[in-house]
Amino acid sequence: MEEKIVYFEEPGINNTETTLRLASERAKARGIKKIVIASTRGDTARQAAELWAGTGIKMVVVPHQYGFMSGTQRFPAELVTQLNQKGHKVHFGTMLFHTEHLYGSETPRVLANLLRTFCQGMKVCVEITLMAVDGGHVAPGEQVVVVAGTGRGADTAIVAIASSSTRLPELHITEIICKPLQTKTMMPPPPQMPSSPPEKKA
Repeated sequence: MEEKIVYFEEPGINNTETTLRLASERAKARGIKKIVIASTRGDTARQAAELWAGTGIKMVVVPHQYGFMSGTQRFPAELVTQLNQKGHKVHFGTMLFHTEHLYGSETPRVLANLLRTFCQGMKVCVEITLMAVDGGHVAPGEQVVVVAGTGRGADTAIVAIASSSTRLPELHITEIICKPLQTKTMMPPPPQMPSSPPEKKA
């Protein structure tokens, strides 16, 4: 079996339309009717809904969880209503790779950083797939197309066999549709080590 992977020379929002087109084409080729898509401010979800209108694709849109950015929710409430009316779902759930402070473990950060070695969008694709299953919008074992990006917009798309966060080994990335060739690091800066106090002279 041979399949094409599209590599973008630069990450970011300029790749959104192409990524959404490639995602829908692969979904059609595989008989997939559900696409999980990250959208923080609603722009990507709105654009996808317009591009995919009439295709039979249903979206599971995953924005940031409430309180993630300074206690505000940047995804418009009116867009949630509009998407629901069109048969799509919007899921506000716990962002699993940002729970190190809750559990006192660096494991979520390590998993996120490992996935970022592919690109930022790959980390988000895996995270939102787990979140969508945890929220009941995707069935365990269901094949879905997943779309995410670097910062704003979309530049990464995959085909995945979905699973919940409690059964992580059962999630499988079966195809990479597109991704950036070069990625911008989206990691937080490393913690600053406290400086050692000056030694006292005898």
